[in-house]
Order: sequence, then structure tokens, then C-alpha cells
Amino acid sequence: MPRLTVAVERFPIAGSFTISRGSRTEAVVVVATVEDGAFRGRGECVPYARYGETVESVTAALEEQAEWIAGRGGRFDLAGRMRPGAARNALDCALWDLEAKRTGRPAYELADVAAPVPVTTAYTLSLGDPEAMEEAARRAAHRPLLKVKLGGRGDPERIAAVRRGAPESRLIVDANEAWTPETIRDNLLACAAAGVALIEQPLPAGEDGLLAEIDRTIPICADESLHDRAGLDALAERYDAINIKLDKAGGLTEALKLAQEARSRGFEIMVGCMVGSSLAMAPAMLIAHHAAYVDLDGPLLLARDREPALRYEGSTVHPPLPELWG
Repeated sequence: MPRLTVAVERFPIAGSFTISRGSRTEAVVVVATVEDGAFRGRGECVPYARYGETVESVTAALEEQAEWIAGRGGRFDLAGRMRPGAARNALDCALWDLEAKRTGRPAYELADVAAPVPVTTAYTLSLGDPEAMEEAARRAAHRPLLKVKLGGRGDPERIAAVRRGAPESRLIVDANEAWTPETIRDNLLACAAAGVALIEQPLPAGEDGLLAEIDRTIPICADESLHDRAGLDALAERYDAINIKLDKAGGLTEALKLAQEARSRGFEIMVGCMVGSSLAMAPAMLIAHHAAYVDLDGPLLLARDREPALRYEGSTVHPPLPELWG
């Protein structure tokens, strides 16, 4: 009889991680494990307060599925039982992992997608004052792709400082909803002057209609404005790309469908992550080869990762070993 267990784990962040909504010094993750005889599948999620999630609510939502799992509930029925979000992601990924272990077939074969390959991930620079961000950019200037967290007031100065620190790196900027109708044009000009490649979620979700009216030369990517396929219609004329995160979509099952439909509508794909361990990044590698931008640097921001872990060589992240996931 399959058995579901749920555990809360903590990973210290190297230094701190700061975005427009605050700072933290550790990643708190929830791991779902489904065991069936000799086989075990795992999935990791990161509860996110922005979406009304807490460690306690996600843990409770998972534990509510224990009886269903014991009755051999499967991932094909999961979307009808749980809403999109972190809890469903952990259980969905655990069921993918279990099926791969049980059948002896890698998850990418089960998903009927190409085998994952090494990809270049962005490396995130936390929000800070311009001087601190310039120094952080200088230390990371050897990396080909940097993702720059912004915070509203003072962002043109931050953008210019990062470009001075890393003159050769491609830049993604992520405002995390911190820009306003009053500041967005000046910020767009600063991004253009710095040669920014992509701007992520400049305006708050639900207050982003202005994006359909603004002339721009840099593509804009939806993050908080999109969770799963149900949100794609609202993005027309506002966004050029979408950030697919398994924690938002509710798991790999939905993320694969979202990627396919988004591409058919002409959106570029970014595959992103919350700050978690290699176990959270591993399933996302199945959609990374479809992505114009990969942001799976969570383990690079931690003081320690789990073992076994994904292998990172600089900014190159390699596909997971079966011992980790899939």
C-alpha cells in the first residue's frame, strides 16, 4: 500500500536573499515522499506567502491526501483534487519520481519529451543599494547571465551599477511587481541603456494593463501574473514571455502542458524557481531545453545543498541523476 509522508526541511542561504518584498536567510521547503514497497518518490516545494501559502497550510494540504494516496491515487487525477500551488507541486513531482523508479524508465521518457541536457542558468543578484549591487555584479561578472532583483525607487541607479560591475553579462531584471505607472517609463529607459535582455513582472499582477499601451524595445515576462494555463488569455498584448515555476503551476504535469500551450501562442519561455534545493530544481530540467531563459539557480544561493545534488559547473547545470529525482 503506498504511503505518503511529509517533512519540513531547512537550508541556510549563503548570506541573505532580498527582493522587493523582504529578506530571508534560509530556505524552508516541504518534501512529499511516496513509498510503495521497495520504491520511493520525492518532490519538494517552497510555500510562498505572496500566494497565501505557509509551511503549515502546505503541509496540511499534503497530509489531507494521505488516504487517497494509500488507495493508489495517481498523478493523472491530482489536478482534480488540489489547486495549483506548492503543495500540489510536491506531490505531483513525488508521483513522477515514484513512477520512474517503479518502471525503471526516466521521467523524461514517461513525459514523452527530449532527454534533458546541460543548460546555462541565470545567477540572481539580491536587491540592495547600488554600491552593494555593483560589487555583487563584479564578483559574478564571469557568469554569462545575471538576474537582477529590483525594488522600485532607485532602480535606474541599480541597473546602471550592475552593468558597470558586469559589463559583459546578459542581464534579466526582475522588479517583483515593484514598479508603478509613474516610474515604469524611466525604468524602461534605464534598462534599454544598460542593454537588458528581459524585464520580469514590472507591475503588480492585476494592475498590469498599462503594459499593453507602452512602447518598449525589451521583452517583458510575466511571473506573478501567471500561474497555470488558465491565466494565459489575460496576458495577450501585455507580455512577451512567461516564467514557468513548478510551485506556481502545481507540478510538472501542468508545467509541461503550460509550456506547450504558451509556445503555441508565441510566448517565449523562462523556466524559474523559488529558492530551494536540487530536489526542487530537478523536475524543471524537463522543460529547460524549451526555454529561452533558464533560472534554476536556487542551490547556488544556498550555503549547503542536499545529497545527491544537481551538478553545477559555473553557471552550467546538468540533468539530475536518478538517485536525486526522475
